[in-house]
Amino acid sequence: MEIAFTKMHGLGNDFVLIDCRDEDRFLSVDLPSLAQRLGDRRSGIGFDQLLLLFPSSVADFRMLIFNADGGEVEMCGNGIRCFARYVWDRELSTKDVLEVETLAGIIRPERVGGGLVKVDMGEPVLDPVRIPVRVDAAPPVIDFPLQVKDREFRLTFVSMGNPHAVAFLDGAVEEFPLETYGPEIETHPLFPRRTNVEFVRVRGRNEMDMRVWERGAGMTLSCGTGASAAGVAAMLKGLTERKVTLHLARGDLVIEWAEDNHVFMTGPAAEVFTGRVGI
Repeated sequence: MEIAFTKMHGLGNDFVLIDCRDEDRFLSVDLPSLAQRLGDRRSGIGFDQLLLLFPSSVADFRMLIFNADGGEVEMCGNGIRCFARYVWDRELSTKDVLEVETLAGIIRPERVGGGLVKVDMGEPVLDPVRIPVRVDAAPPVIDFPLQVKDREFRLTFVSMGNPHAVAFLDGAVEEFPLETYGPEIETHPLFPRRTNVEFVRVRGRNEMDMRVWERGAGMTLSCGTGASAAGVAAMLKGLTERKVTLHLARGDLVIEWAEDNHVFMTGPAAEVFTGRVGI
């Protein structure tokens, strides 16, 4: 079977999106294996995550997300911006605010102009049982000490529909050995479902630098849920105001933790190319 795909990215975090609204064609497809095969950057198309667009009985659309290693994940902030851009560019909906069913609940991306998409990421989860993280402590868990190799990290735990551990650094994030410590924290026994890891430097009350090691994807250029979690962590620690710009390798995301406890993320989404592939 040959199917159409669209390659997209949000600040360098790249995706392949497949329109699966003709569901019958995909009933026999092994989706984790498909993600592994297409995600290979040498023998496939290459991506950080595979996005699948399905119809929904409770929202406008349903989005399934698989990492390049075949693991299914609950939510992806950069991914849902690309998902919404695909819907609007192809006039699958004329609504300026979409409702998208995900494993993390109904997420609402909003068209705000200038190629930007604003997403209501929902309320952050700070209870370690629900994140989940094996820590016997009352929420929020801030600056939890974790020894990894030769270094102790102080981690703040947040879920944005998926688990995150945020580490604040004194030095430049660009020089931090992400590949050394990221996978060690991701797979630490402290995290029963593994975790995404954000390494952050606070520049001031309204801006931060961030690099991310994503669960199941490794080092990526951007992560929307990670930026949201990092923003919440900085605000919990009193390091920034409630609205902050995060500088990533390919551009910026704006994170706001509003008075209603919802986190809003604003950033770009772009289409790269379309094609067809046999599966």
